Amino acid sequence: MILGGFPSDSCGARLGPRPPGRAGSSSTDSWLRRRSGRREIGAVTTEATDADLAARARSGDDRAFGMLVERHQTVAFRTAYVICGSAADAEDAAQDAFIKARGAIGRFRAGAPFRPWLLTIVANEARNRRRSAGRRSALALRAAAEPPAHVPLPEAAALASAERRELAAALAQLGPEHREVIALRYLLDLSEAECAAALGCRPGTVKSRLSRALGRLRLELEGSRA
Repeated sequence: MILGGFPSDSCGARLGPRPPGRAGSSSTDSWLRRRSGRREIGAVTTEATDADLAARARSGDDRAFGMLVERHQTVAFRTAYVICGSAADAEDAAQDAFIKARGAIGRFRAGAPFRPWLLTIVANEARNRRRSAGRRSALALRAAAEPPAHVPLPEAAALASAERRELAAALAQLGPEHREVIALRYLLDLSEAECAAALGCRPGTVKSRLSRALGRLRLELEGSRA
């Protein structure tokens, strides 16, 4: 499928390695227990909405917050990976973001969407790590096209196609601002509001930035085929 002139994630792309086990669901409860009191209120079901879980977490229900961690850990890790370009830094940024989100959940506005609020924290942590490491932003598709040996990717065969390599090469020529908005919007399939939260800008800015980024990407792809 082609979106705005380049293949979307629906044709099989995966953005970087999967979240490491350290931040996985099996460790969520113990991770939370080490960092907060184990106050749980009533039963929490997997059918609960983010709003329900956030409300319970604000009341001190750690199990509810643990379910939010399990529900959003993948997108948190991959958003951080888009910004950091490093699996290790992305893992640390995502985990630190969840810890900070747990501490700040009392200030979360009731009724607001949880994921954009969380991604704002994730993106800030990821940028801090990128700055402290002295790195420039790197698109995770670059790593997906050449997977790290220690992170198995079931989709590696699909990503080895000529089309994927061509896209990765074209994206690598873009500036960090353009790479990030394309990756977040199309490869991670975030909404414009979620992209805005991750990028620290207004939704309208996402639209204009994405339009410019796709224009640059088209030029790069046309140049590579000339």
